[in-house]
Amino acid sequence: MKRAENIIVGISIGDLNGIGSEVVLKTFEDARMLELCTPVIFANVKILSFVKKTFESTSMLHGIDHLDQIVPGKLNVYNVWKESVDINFGVNDDAVGTYAIKSFTAATQALKDGIVDVLVTAPINKYNIQSEDFKFPGHTDYLDQELEGDALMLMVQDNLRVGLLTDHIPVNEVANHLTAALINKKIETIKKTLVQDFGINKPKIAVLGLNPHSGDNGVIGKEEQEIIKPAIKNLFDKGTMVFGPFSADGFFGSNQYEKYDAIVATYHDQGLIPFKTLSFGKGVNYTAGLSKIRTSPDHGTAYDIAGKGIADYNSFKEAVYLAIDIFHSRHQHQEISINPMRIREKQEEKKY
Repeated sequence: MKRAENIIVGISIGDLNGIGSEVVLKTFEDARMLELCTPVIFANVKILSFVKKTFESTSMLHGIDHLDQIVPGKLNVYNVWKESVDINFGVNDDAVGTYAIKSFTAATQALKDGIVDVLVTAPINKYNIQSEDFKFPGHTDYLDQELEGDALMLMVQDNLRVGLLTDHIPVNEVANHLTAALINKKIETIKKTLVQDFGINKPKIAVLGLNPHSGDNGVIGKEEQEIIKPAIKNLFDKGTMVFGPFSADGFFGSNQYEKYDAIVATYHDQGLIPFKTLSFGKGVNYTAGLSKIRTSPDHGTAYDIAGKGIADYNSFKEAVYLAIDIFHSRHQHQEISINPMRIREKQEEKKY
C-alpha cells in the first residue's frame, strides 16, 4: 500500500452539462487541498480549460496524456479522450452521457490498478449514460461488479451515517426484497465498515421498520414481525450491537439517531429524506463494503443551476475529505490487524 500521506485522488468528471465540473474546480481553488492530496481528473484538459474560463476559476490545470505523468501538488487532468465535446449547460444530452461514462470507467480502472488510491465521482444523469456497453442504474452497481465485496450505499455527514437495505428499486417492490439474508448481509457490511473505515470498535446500529409505526405489532404490516425483528435478534445474539426496528418518523423526530453509529433504512427515501434534511448540503455518499474507496457528493447534476456559477461545492469537498479519512483509517486498521503487538509497543513507547 502507498504511504497514507501521499494519497492520489481519482476524480470522474460526471455529466459535463451539469454542475460537476464547476464544483470540482471550485474545490481545488484552495491551494491547501493540493497539500492534502494529489488529484487526477479523468476528462480532457481543453474542455476543463473552457469550463475554467466560463466560471473564472483560479484552479491551475496540469494536462497529462499518461498516468505515469501525475505530478504531486498539481491539479492533474488525464486526457481520457482528445476530441472536443459540445457542452450546453443544463441540457440532458445522450452524447455528453457517453463521456461521463468514459471518464468513470477509466477512473475505475485506475482505481483497480492501484494508480489512484481513492475515487470521487461527480454526478451523472442515470438516463443519458445508458448504452449497449453500460447498462447500470448508476455508479454503485458498476463498482459492485468491478470491485471485490458487496456494495452498500452509506450516506455520511460527521457522526450521522445512514445505510440502505434497498436502494434504487420502486417503492412497491421494497417489501418483496426484504429477507433475513439481505438484512444479515447489509448489517454485517455496515458493522465491518464502521470498524475498519471509521475506527469504531463496538458500533451500535439502529434499524428502521418498513411500515408506518414500525407495523404497530402487525396491524399495519407484518414485515417487522416476520422478517426484520427475527433477523435483528439473530444478529444481536451473535454479538452485533443492532437494535430495532424503530418507527422512522419518531426515530428522527426525537433525535434518537444521535445515540447510534449508523442507521439502516429499509428503502431509499426513508433514509435519504431525513439525511439530506439534517446534513445541510454537506453530506457524502460513500460506497461501503468494497475493496476500494469511492465517495461522491449527495446531489445530482442540478441542470437547473448548471452554468450559472452558483453551485455549492461543499458536498464535493466533503467527499474528497471523507475518501482521504477512510484511506487513513483503513491503512491504520490494516497495520493493527497485521501486527497488533507492534502497535501496542508503539503506544507503550509514547508513554515514556
